[in-house]
Amino acid sequence: MPTISQSPSIDGLMHVQLERYRDRRGQFSEIFRKEWFPDQKWAAVQSNHSVSRAGVLRGLHYHHLQVDYWYVMEGSIRAGLVDLRTSSPTYLEAITLDLDHEKGIGIFIPTGVAHGFFAVEDSAILYFVDKYYNGRDEFGVMWNDTDINLDWGVSDPFLSERDRINPRLRDIPESDRPQ
Repeated sequence: MPTISQSPSIDGLMHVQLERYRDRRGQFSEIFRKEWFPDQKWAAVQSNHSVSRAGVLRGLHYHHLQVDYWYVMEGSIRAGLVDLRTSSPTYLEAITLDLDHEKGIGIFIPTGVAHGFFAVEDSAILYFVDKYYNGRDEFGVMWNDTDINLDWGVSDPFLSERDRINPRLRDIPESDRPQ
């Protein structure tokens, strides 16, 4: 059984230190089991594979309905997370986590927590979600919004057009903010 710990910074964010079994042939790891999260009322229904070149920043994105569980398969990323849930005890807490395929860590990201990542190296992420893709539940906030103050450690990443025009938090209508 992996070691699962609650993040001290963001309510509901969990880190999963996976077990790895290595021998001369290579390694084996279980990367996800629903039973690891018995208190969560969710079940993964879709899995996605994201590949990014070094220097790419994806995000920040958030959902009202969808939970994400990420695992870095290749390379190295800096995950950026900020709690946008106005009712959360950790509202507006922001953290970065350096993750890579060698560390063997999964992260469970609850609804309402904005998330994104900077590819430090060419990287591949496998992630599971508990809702099928729905464009009406896709929201974004500016990756370098000074009101969020998320320290990415980068100044000029490569962004998609969508992420380049994400609004500042102060410009997001109350109705689009997570509760």
